[in-house]
Amino acid sequence: MTDIQIRLIDGRVMNATLDEKSAPITVANFLKLIDNGFYNGLIFHRVIPNFMIQGGGMDASLCPKDAKTIKGEFSANGVNNPIPHKVGTLSMARTNVMDSASSQFFICVEDCPFLDGQYATFGELSDEESIKVAIEISQVKTVRVGYYDDVPYDPIIIQSIVRK
Repeated sequence: MTDIQIRLIDGRVMNATLDEKSAPITVANFLKLIDNGFYNGLIFHRVIPNFMIQGGGMDASLCPKDAKTIKGEFSANGVNNPIPHKVGTLSMARTNVMDSASSQFFICVEDCPFLDGQYATFGELSDEESIKVAIEISQVKTVRVGYYDDVPYDPIIIQSIVRK
């Protein structure tokens, strides 16, 4: 287990614990990106109340920042990953291609059992204050920008993600 902290530019933080045992490839990739400062200045670009907040792939201008893709560690892709999608769970975003996850991740702000076995869960927020911050983010005013829906009107910028 590895503890991390997602620091937002507005001073809020979300503490999380990553589970290397359940998702070793995903956690190793995430930590490599953290150690390289990949997430610094990126945003939560998609937020949906009662569902999740997604970030880690775009800057405030919605310019994508690409990273190498990894194997999807979830049961529909042949990998036993027991972490359920519940409030506070961290999971990798992907396209319809099972091995397309790279840097984008999402945090569930409600229990989402319909996602179990379909996306690589790899950790969870570790305290109530962190869950409160994620839920607050999910409730901000959003707009459509180009073909992106659910974009926060005021950018939610990640200052950094660091190991604790």
